[in-house]
Amino acid sequence: MNAAGRSALLASLVISTVLVSPSHSGAAPSELNPVHAAPTRGHSLDAPVGAQSSKAPPQRSNGINYNGGPVMVNITHAYVIWYGTWPSAKTSIISSFLGSVGGSPYFNINTTYYNAAKTKVQNSVTLVAETTDDYSQGHTNLSDTAIKNVVASALNSGRLQADPDGVYFVLTSSDVTKSGFLTSYCGWHTYATIGSTNVKYSFVGDPTGPQVAGCAGQTTSSPNGDIGADAMVSVIAHELEEAVTDPNLNAWYDNRGYENADKCAWTFGTTYNVTNGSKANMKLGDRDYLIQRNWVNASGGYCALSY
Repeated sequence: MNAAGRSALLASLVISTVLVSPSHSGAAPSELNPVHAAPTRGHSLDAPVGAQSSKAPPQRSNGINYNGGPVMVNITHAYVIWYGTWPSAKTSIISSFLGSVGGSPYFNINTTYYNAAKTKVQNSVTLVAETTDDYSQGHTNLSDTAIKNVVASALNSGRLQADPDGVYFVLTSSDVTKSGFLTSYCGWHTYATIGSTNVKYSFVGDPTGPQVAGCAGQTTSSPNGDIGADAMVSVIAHELEEAVTDPNLNAWYDNRGYENADKCAWTFGTTYNVTNGSKANMKLGDRDYLIQRNWVNASGGYCALSY
C-alpha cells in the first residue's frame, strides 16, 4: 500500500489496539497526520491496517516489510517536554533511560532497519534537551491537536530547537487526562511539519492511578520504585524505536500494519529479580528496567532484548 493509501486507511478505520488513533477513541476526528499507538494490555486488533488491501506488499522472510519511506539514520536526538507537575524523583528515572539507551544491545536491534539507500539506523541516542509546560493546554481530556500545540509552542518559543533528527516526547503527569489514554492506548507517535521542519513527536502519559494495570508490566512494585515512571519507560522505548524506523508511517511495518515494537508488545523475555522484589530485564547505566522487547529484522525475524 502506498503512503497516501495507508494514511487514508489509518484515518478511517476504528482500531482498538496497536494502530488505534486517539481520534477514534471517543474524541472528535483529528486533523493531525495519522498516529500510531501502543495498545493497553489485553487489547486485540479489530481491523488490521493492510489486511483489507490487495496492494499490501508480500511478507518477507523477516516478518516485516520496507515500504519505501524515510528512516532516521543519523544520531537520534531525544527531547522531552514535561507537561504538568513532575517531581524530580520521577523525571530522573525517565531521563536516565533516554540518556543511556543509545549504544545499548537493546537499541542495537534498530540497526537491522535501513532506508532506500540501505543506510542503517545508528545505535546512538542522545538526550539533547528538556523543558517544561505548565498546563498550557489544560488538565482535562487533551486532544491530539493539544499535544501538537505543546510541541509547536516549545519550538516556536525557542525552548527547544527544531531538529529533523529529533524525537520529541510530550510526557503528561498523572493529573492530566487524555482522550483514549489508559482505555485504548498507552502512547503514540506521529509527525507534523512545524515551521519548515518535519518534526517527529510522541505522547506518553503517566498511568499512575486506578487504571495503571492497562499500561504497566507490573503493578505492585517496579525496578526503580515508581510504578508509573517505570511503566512509562517501557512505552517510551516502544515509541522511540518505532519513530526511528517508521517516522512518517510509511517505512517499516508488516502486512497487518504492525511496526517493529508492535510485534513484540507486552512481551518481556527473560527477567531477573531486583532488590525490592520487582522484576527487570535489562540494566542501562546504573538503573534496572522492565522494557518490552523489539523485533529483530534479521534471521527470519524474532522478538529480543538485544542484538
